[in-house]
Order: sequence, then structure tokens, then C-alpha cells
Amino acid sequence: MKDVKPKGGLNAEIQSRIGHQLRAMYDDVVRQGVPDRFAELIRKLDGAEAQAQIAGDSAAKTEGGE
Repeated sequence: MKDVKPKGGLNAEIQSRIGHQLRAMYDDVVRQGVPDRFAELIRKLDGAEAQAQIAGDSAAKTEGGE
């Protein structure tokens, strides 16, 4: 079976250059970290998800007779 190469694809050197430029552009953003209000929202969502998981596990045990 032949290896099919996509037409118009970017070679490894170009992909590498694009990657370096993107990292340089967004490095600043990454260093800023997550704002407190977003971190709090994530904690609340994780807590709600955990509660839903516990409720689902309890219902499954009750239905399963365990």
C-alpha cells in the first residue's frame, strides 16, 4: 500500500516555525495564570459535578440492591 501525502501540507520546518511563533505570542498569557473568579467558578463546577456523581452512584447502588 502506498503512503498518501496530503497535497498542500506544511513541511516539518514550517510547522516548527509556526509552533515557535505561537508559543512566543501566548507565553505571556500562560504566565498570567487563571484569574481568581475563574478559579472559583471551576471549583464550584467541580463540586457540582462531584455531587452529581455521588448522587448517581447512590442511585445505582439502591437500584442494584447493594
